[in-house]
Amino acid sequence: QVQLVESGGGLVQAGGSLRLSCAASGRTVSKHAMAWFRQAPGKERDFVAAVSYNGGSTAYTDSVKGRFTISRDNAKNTVYLQMNTMKPEDTAVYYCAGDLSHIFRSDLPIATTDYGYWGQGTQVTVSS
Repeated sequence: QVQLVESGGGLVQAGGSLRLSCAASGRTVSKHAMAWFRQAPGKERDFVAAVSYNGGSTAYTDSVKGRFTISRDNAKNTVYLQMNTMKPEDTAVYYCAGDLSHIFRSDLPIATTDYGYWGQGTQVTVSS
């Protein structure tokens, strides 16, 4: 059984940066697409970014393009989300997700229903 554990969240001022990490254990995720989602209070969980199994393809929601970068280190079984020029509207709980039902996908899923494995989330708060 795979476990996904996020870390790196915290409080940051607007314009600042944070780097989230998602460490997978129990099973390699190197063959699978991985993603980050976020959920603000009272809102649905929304797609933020996804990365293909080998890191060769990435996808982002429009609001974070040019500011956030998703990457992965398959040797460490870890996925990252570098967040720069952060805004108060980035405040949310950030979740790591893995599509472990498919391998070597050429497309990048962006729906929550595409991902069967989730971390517990890490809080990110951006102050104005």
